[in-house]
Amino acid sequence: EEGIPYPEGSGELDYELEVAAIVGADEHIGGFTIMNDWSARDLQRSEMRVGLGPAKGKDFATSLGPVVVTPDEFDGTDGVMVARVNGEERSRGNLRDMFHSWKRIVAHAGRNTRLLAGDVLGSGTVGTGSILEHGDGRWLQPGDVVELEVEGIGVLRNTIA
Repeated sequence: EEGIPYPEGSGELDYELEVAAIVGADEHIGGFTIMNDWSARDLQRSEMRVGLGPAKGKDFATSLGPVVVTPDEFDGTDGVMVARVNGEERSRGNLRDMFHSWKRIVAHAGRNTRLLAGDVLGSGTVGTGSILEHGDGRWLQPGDVVELEVEGIGVLRNTIA
């Protein structure tokens, strides 16, 4: 329910409909929640041209919630995912269509490092799970209410401040 700050210098604010795995003890998945990896697409686009250095298109906000469910309640392999802006459905997909499995994501994230309890690993955006993918230019505005819903987890709701 927290307000999301509109990033200064951006005119193309976007949501990203994702599920996040929360690393538990022993470097295995301890739970799942909903993740909105907010993006300032215009800032991101100019930064990606260089390909290196500081990036401001992604670092202003990431939302997680509303709860963490354990793998025995929700295994992260299936679930309808829906994004709504001001009550209007804008995106729909299913977690079963993930390109990489959670096993592969955990293995890749743990390569050459040690995963720690509490680390958050994103699924990547579900197909059509962002405004960018729609290409309609209906970017988020201050006051918009964004709801990301994942079957088996709940609804993550934020207002653009």
